[in-house]
Amino acid sequence: MFGFLQKIGKSLMFPIATLPAAALLLRFGQDDLLGIPFLSAAGAGIIDNLAIIFAIGIAFGLAHDSNGGAALAGAIAYLVLTSAIVTINESINMGVFAGILSGIIGGLLYNKFYNVKFPAWLAFFGGRRFVPIITAATMTVVAGILGYAWPPVQEMIDGAGDWILNAGMFGVGAYGFFNRLLLPTGLHHVINTIVWFDFGTFTDATGEVVRGEINRFLKGDPTAGPFLSGFFPIMMFGLPAACLAMYAAAKKERKAIIGGMLFSIGFTSFLTGITEPIEFSFMFLSPLLYVVHALLTGVSMMVAYALDVHHGFGFSAGAIDFILNYGLAQNPLVLLVMGLGTGVIYFAIFYFLIVKLDLKTPGREDEDAEDGNADTGNKGIDIRAYHTIEALGGSGNIAAVDYCTTRLRLTVKDADIVSEKDLKRHGAMGLMKINKTNVQVVIGTAVEFLADAMKNRLANGNPTPESLDVPAEELSTEAELVKEIRSEDFGMPIDGEIIPLSEVPDEVFAKEMMGPGFGIIPSGNTLYSPVDGQVVTVFPTKHAIGIVTDTGVEILIHVGLDTVKLNGEGFETLVEQGQLVQRGDALLKLNLTYLGANAPSVVTPVIFTNLTGQELEVLKTGSQKQGTVSILKIQ
Repeated sequence: MFGFLQKIGKSLMFPIATLPAAALLLRFGQDDLLGIPFLSAAGAGIIDNLAIIFAIGIAFGLAHDSNGGAALAGAIAYLVLTSAIVTINESINMGVFAGILSGIIGGLLYNKFYNVKFPAWLAFFGGRRFVPIITAATMTVVAGILGYAWPPVQEMIDGAGDWILNAGMFGVGAYGFFNRLLLPTGLHHVINTIVWFDFGTFTDATGEVVRGEINRFLKGDPTAGPFLSGFFPIMMFGLPAACLAMYAAAKKERKAIIGGMLFSIGFTSFLTGITEPIEFSFMFLSPLLYVVHALLTGVSMMVAYALDVHHGFGFSAGAIDFILNYGLAQNPLVLLVMGLGTGVIYFAIFYFLIVKLDLKTPGREDEDAEDGNADTGNKGIDIRAYHTIEALGGSGNIAAVDYCTTRLRLTVKDADIVSEKDLKRHGAMGLMKINKTNVQVVIGTAVEFLADAMKNRLANGNPTPESLDVPAEELSTEAELVKEIRSEDFGMPIDGEIIPLSEVPDEVFAKEMMGPGFGIIPSGNTLYSPVDGQVVTVFPTKHAIGIVTDTGVEILIHVGLDTVKLNGEGFETLVEQGQLVQRGDALLKLNLTYLGANAPSVVTPVIFTNLTGQELEVLKTGSQKQGTVSILKIQ
């Protein structure tokens, strides 16, 4: 459990690094300083959205491979949770806790389902694409549960708040303790709202009645301040000293890395009183320290109350508010003496506990927890990745690995040393050399898993696996070709007008004897490939071209009717049989004037010749530009 909490704490380091600058912008933009709304709005853009930032950061950090897909899952989890839960109870506001919970669930679901495989007809939705789907479904259920389970929690907080307000010094101490302890849940705002803006009344010199600890203090109420004063020693001295202790206890080789961060968040706390960057840096890494911090906050509040110190703030208990409200305070210098003592206590306790108990604060995390290249458990894919890298010229020849729906898209140093023969031997369907440094390898719908395995191997120099043979039990799990075409993967092959196949003036085509499809009345003079695939047939008479897509769909494009009798006149082929093509590659030049004068019709049927069990749906008709997508889909 502690190891899991430490992973959450480490996940927050990246978003926490953005907070100091945001805090300074927010504070300096306030009316009592520079009074520039633009600055405060810029800072508030981050501070006010801590929940979703934490959701993204935690999910990203929990991902075994630090993939951005996990960050997306965290964001989706938060948006689903917060949007759905208020439909049950519009008063619910879970604060930062909603982001933390969403990040945890999003990260765990990513690790569980990032490599899930489905039957061939659902293969597109496998792997990382499934993670947002299962995340949305899971968080819908969670929102339904919390919609009824969370309000009682808030009611308990309200009841505790009523006791705190009427319990004197112990109430002040309890307020300070719970104010910090409830920070990660966001419920500290419930107590703060009561204390700061509702507790007590005061009638000022103009006869105006004001309520709340902050408002009464700023209006000159001499009894206001006990619920605010004790925060100054903590925020100006205690937490910055905790940062110093964490730096002193960090591993020697990590100090340079975390030193700048700890200084910036410590200075932010001292100056502005914004402490979340510090607290979240150790809250999950070492929960014991956070409980100690909450207790020390309560003690500071009680001591300030006992010493009859009355000081307050309009924003937070940092040096800026200490100075700005100094004239309204009672015994404010006592807080500086308290602060020095608080700093010493924080440093001593934090350093002692960190070193003595080997607590995992920033700079002391276990190194093995940094590994983001966890084994996927699929040895077959790993072995195939090894052979694919070697066929591409080895790890030293590969500069970058990317992929689309069915193809590896690679940047290499020398495309000439890539072996198409070896690639095909280990499962590739084809190789396209775009230029001297860019190649594409047709893999099929399993490309995502292979690309991830290759990236992991390239990060380690592609070491030779223990066995070079795919385990027998995994041979049957290789993803098969899926005879489908998504709407966004098929582009209009030529400028022209789409007509139903039944309107093509040729009975063989019109009655789908060769397969389903559609017709085009062309107006352009160049035919382009509508898909990524391979040219499997170029008729000697040049009037028709056959293409098989990367997903196994066979397409016949027959330009005009009875154009076979023209013996190639009016056509100029631009590709060869066996050539790999991408959607938008030019296939054939047409002389429409000649064809219109010498052929019965220029209507061009586009036929899908090997669909068995799949359905073709034509989505658009009428005049369309070449390259237009969402023409059709096959599923």
